[in-house]
Amino acid sequence: MENPHDEGGSLVRNSMLYREFLAEREEILRHKWIESEKAGHDIGFERALLDWVMRHRGGWRESRGRHTRPVAAN
Repeated sequence: MENPHDEGGSLVRNSMLYREFLAEREEILRHKWIESEKAGHDIGFERALLDWVMRHRGGWRESRGRHTRPVAAN
């Protein structure tokens, strides 16, 4: 008998939202590594996250074709 939680987990892992989250997380970790190398020490995930969001997120999203779309009115 299958565990219902496993089915839900599979659904989440295969969702577009989760894949986008993983791709964004990978970019943040890459940014953390680059900026830590420049600083000569680990800058930490939170600092890297905030810096990446402020400096790079918009361009990264545009390059992936993820433009903000208006929500259709009902």
